[in-house]
Amino acid sequence: MTKTQIQVPEELFHELRTFAKQREWSLAETFRRGAELLLQVYPDPPTGPAPAWSPPTSKQVGWKGLSAEQLREVAFADGDPQLA
Repeated sequence: MTKTQIQVPEELFHELRTFAKQREWSLAETFRRGAELLLQVYPDPPTGPAPAWSPPTSKQVGWKGLSAEQLREVAFADGDPQLA
């Protein structure tokens, strides 16, 4: 087993110490179990290059299901009130 030092914010430290005390675990056991849980929840990332990201096109973007033209009309209609 490897011995190491870590730094955690004071509030997190106190919460973890309380958590460990309630379960009658040492702080070391608490950190080990937390690390094991992280490795289970977040498995190895896929290998190979990440897929290229591209922003959504205007057809994929909308507001409340409005088309680009409908959105434009709504935006202009929401302008300053016109005096009669």
